[in-house]
Amino acid sequence: MARRVAVVGGGSSGLACIKCCLDEGLQPVCFESSDDMGGLWRFKENPEADRASIYHSVIINTSKEMMCFSDFPIPAHFPNYMHNSLIMDYFRMYADHFQLTKHIRFNTKVLQVKQRSDFSQSGQWDIETENKEGKKEKHIFDAVMICIGHHCQPNLPLHDFPGIDTFKGQFFHSRDYKTPEQWRDKKVVVIGIGNSGGDIAVELSKVTKQLYLSTRRGAWILNRVGDNGLPLDMLFNRAIELLKNVLPFNFFSGLVESQLNKRFDHTLYNLKPQHRLFSQHPTVNDELPNRILSGTVQVKPNVRRFQGSSVEFDDGSVVEDVDLVVFATGYRFSFPFLASQVLSVSDNKASLYKYVFPHELQRHTLAIIGLVQPLGAIMPISEMQARWATRVFKGCAKLPSVVDMMKDIQCKKKTMAQRYVSSQRHTIQVDYISYMDEIAEQVGVRPSVPRLLLTDPRMGLNVLLGPCTPYQYRLGGPGKWAGARQAILTQWERVTQPLQTRPCPAAEPHRSFLWPLMVSAVVVAVAFYINRSKLPTFLQDPTELLERIKVFMPAL
Repeated sequence: MARRVAVVGGGSSGLACIKCCLDEGLQPVCFESSDDMGGLWRFKENPEADRASIYHSVIINTSKEMMCFSDFPIPAHFPNYMHNSLIMDYFRMYADHFQLTKHIRFNTKVLQVKQRSDFSQSGQWDIETENKEGKKEKHIFDAVMICIGHHCQPNLPLHDFPGIDTFKGQFFHSRDYKTPEQWRDKKVVVIGIGNSGGDIAVELSKVTKQLYLSTRRGAWILNRVGDNGLPLDMLFNRAIELLKNVLPFNFFSGLVESQLNKRFDHTLYNLKPQHRLFSQHPTVNDELPNRILSGTVQVKPNVRRFQGSSVEFDDGSVVEDVDLVVFATGYRFSFPFLASQVLSVSDNKASLYKYVFPHELQRHTLAIIGLVQPLGAIMPISEMQARWATRVFKGCAKLPSVVDMMKDIQCKKKTMAQRYVSSQRHTIQVDYISYMDEIAEQVGVRPSVPRLLLTDPRMGLNVLLGPCTPYQYRLGGPGKWAGARQAILTQWERVTQPLQTRPCPAAEPHRSFLWPLMVSAVVVAVAFYINRSKLPTFLQDPTELLERIKVFMPAL
C-alpha cells in the first residue's frame, strides 16, 4: 500500500507537497482549516484567527518567472509582478492541472500531531482533526508535512512602547489593515519599514493628511524594476552569485549599495541604515522615494512614547493629533499542535536540519515546509523542500547522522549571526540560489553547469548567465520534466509579452556607411602602397588601377 502522508495547510507550500507526494507514489491528505486553498495569498476582508492575512492591494515582490512551480510556468500574458488575485488564479490552474483539489479536506483544523507508541519502529503519527461542525476525528499517517507558514501570529510588542495604553486613537497590527479609504485626511504613524510597512505607508499616504514612517534602523530600498525595465530578480544569476561568494562581503555589499544610491541617496532621505545591504532582509518598494520626495511620507526614528493623541519620537520631535498607528512589526511562528519534544520554537528559532527536518527524531517522517525567509521567491523553495522530503519518506534519500545534522544546524546559526542584524526576523534567512542548490543536491537535481556547457552549450550559458528560474531544477534527475529546456529558452518571451500591450511600428533599421567607407579607404591606401612604383603610369591611365582596387572593395 502507498504510504499515507498528512499535509497540514493548503497554501502554496501545501499544494506543492500534494503534487510531490503524487509524483513519488505517496498518498497525500491535506487538511486545510479554511474553505479554500491559497493560504497567505487569499484575500479576506475579515482576518481569521491564527491565519495569515493580507491587504487588498498586495502585489508580490518576486516576478512570475522566478516564483512559479518548476514544471508549470505562469501564463505568458500574466503580468510579471502579480496582484494577489492573479496568484490565486495561478494556484487554481496548478491544482486543476495536476488534480490536487480532491486530496484537500477543507474546513478541517488539525488539533494534534503526535508520535504513535511504536514510532521508533513504524515512524507513524496520530493526528486529531476537527471539522467546522465540531466533529473530531483521529487518523494514522506514515508521514507528516507541515505547511502553515510563518505569517500567522502577529508580533505586537506593545511593552516596547510606553504610554500606548493612553493613546486616544486607534492602533492595530499590519495584518489587520485592508484598505486606506477610512483614513482619508487623518494623521497616521506606521511603525516598521519592512515590505508590509513600506507598502502600507505608501498606500495610506495617498489619502491621509500626513503619514509618518517610523524606523529604528532604516533600510535599503530595492526597486522591482531593474535595468532596462526588466524585473530586478531576473538580473541575478549564478555568475553574480559566484562573485558574491568570492568577493569580500563588505566590498560586494558596497557595489550594490552604490547602485541603489544612484536611484536615490539613502542618506539624503534619512533611510540609510548602519548595517550593510545583505545584513538585513531588504525592503522592496517602487514608490516610497517618490512619496518622501513629495512630502506625503515623513521618515521618523523609533517611537519613544505615546501620550494621549500625541506620539514622541527618539529625536524629541512630537506629532500631535494622531488618529492611527499601524504596527508593521512582523510575525512569530509556532506549531501549537506539536509536542515541544518533537519541535520547540523559542524567539522564532527552531532546530531544523536545512530548515526542514527535526534532527533528533528516531524516524525522519516529519518535514516542515516553507519555514524560510528567502532573498527571493518562496514557492520554488517550498517545492524543492517537498521534493526532498517525499524522497526521504519513500526511502530514496537518506539523512546523515544526528551529529552531522547538528553540525550543519550550528554552522548555519553561526553564519547567520555573523551576517545579519540581530532580530527575530533574521532566524530563517536563506539566499535563493545557494539554498536551492543545497537542497537540489540532496534530491539529485542540481544542474551541472560545466556538463551543460560541454553537452548543450546554449543551455549551459542560459543556466550560468541567465536568471536562475525554477525550471533549471527539472533538467535532469528525479522528477525530470521534458518541457524544462523549452521553458528556459522561452522565459524572456513570457517576460516581454505582457508589456507589449500597444502595437508599435518597428523602427526602420538605420544603415551606416561608416564601416564600408573606412574599409574602402584602407583598400585604396594599400593598393596605392603596393603599386607605388607604377604610380606615374596609373596617373596617366587610372583605368587599370581602378579595376585592381574594385576587386577588393566591399559592396555598398
